[in-house]
Amino acid sequence: MTIAREGYPFAMAGGVLAGVCWASVGFGPTTPGSLAHVLLLGAALVTSAAAVFVLWFFRNPEPDIPTDPSVVVAPGQGKVIRIDEVEEDTFIGGPATKISIFLSVFDVHVQRSPVDGVVEQKIYRPGAYAVAWADKASEDNEMASLGIATEHGRVLVRQIAGLVARRILTDPEEGGRVERGRRFGLIRFGSRVDLFLPRHWEVVSQVGDRVVVGATPMARQRPENTG
Repeated sequence: MTIAREGYPFAMAGGVLAGVCWASVGFGPTTPGSLAHVLLLGAALVTSAAAVFVLWFFRNPEPDIPTDPSVVVAPGQGKVIRIDEVEEDTFIGGPATKISIFLSVFDVHVQRSPVDGVVEQKIYRPGAYAVAWADKASEDNEMASLGIATEHGRVLVRQIAGLVARRILTDPEEGGRVERGRRFGLIRFGSRVDLFLPRHWEVVSQVGDRVVVGATPMARQRPENTG
């Protein structure tokens, strides 16, 4: 399994700190069994666990992308917490289906494009860091939006920072192409991803579903005059 490049500095820092702690335990001036020795041992264990957690948090597994090109895949990994019919005027320009995915700190935090298409909009907006599952998080929190044009309509993906998230990364630039199931960004340490789809597309996911980024079908594209 690969590690997202953004995790390398954190992993290196954690590894160095853990190494220093273990070296102090083994070769330091403290007497085994003394309070100082016990504290150093505890610090070594904690920093080692933190280094391992960082590597695990930034894991970037390759998804099993569906072969059907009409399938819209999950842009984030976690639990579907809402599916709503909304008016989306910033990019889609009208009625849309909004699917919200909550990412806990235990989920993969790399985001992948739900569809093939051209990036026609990229917007970043600073904001608050409320809990990501709250309704107002989509209005008040730090976020980045990526608008993608496809053959059968426009798609908007919104990365939303959570309570402990402090950095949203969005790779593509306007005018560039994205490929379904390929990485487009990352949110650090707990967050939410909102997916806005044309209303005429068929939604196949449900509230409560656990979805795998880049792999789990969320909807199917179809021409506007179909059904």
